[in-house]
Amino acid sequence: MASSGVVAFVVVVLGLLSNEPALHSVSPVSAPMPRSAMSGEDLISVDYEVFGKVQGVFFRKYTQAEAKKLGLVGWVRNTEAGTVQGQLQGQRSKVEKMQDWLKSTGSPKSHITKAEFKKEKTIEGLEHSSFNVVK
Repeated sequence: MASSGVVAFVVVVLGLLSNEPALHSVSPVSAPMPRSAMSGEDLISVDYEVFGKVQGVFFRKYTQAEAKKLGLVGWVRNTEAGTVQGQLQGQRSKVEKMQDWLKSTGSPKSHITKAEFKKEKTIEGLEHSSFNVVK
């Protein structure tokens, strides 16, 4: 037995082929809704800087992997001052999990002394398409 979706598709296609009016109107596909509208959760953006032994210990690579695992976008880079800084964007609960990770976990060989978070703001949509390591 065919599903109702297949039957509706066949009816619409047959109606188009026979030049008769379609039984169902087909509406155009609308633009995807922002994640916040789908989940009911705010999208936020926050800048961060992590201090300690965070360079030369694959910190950026692990940060990128953790951010992607959480579904976040943004970037991470080393600074001349020996810190790592970047930006996180995504659902508030996921950003908060990433902030905890940046404060206390990091890469296996890192030693984090502190993490600072600044410029937190609610955003309408994501400003990045992925999470990148900036060199």
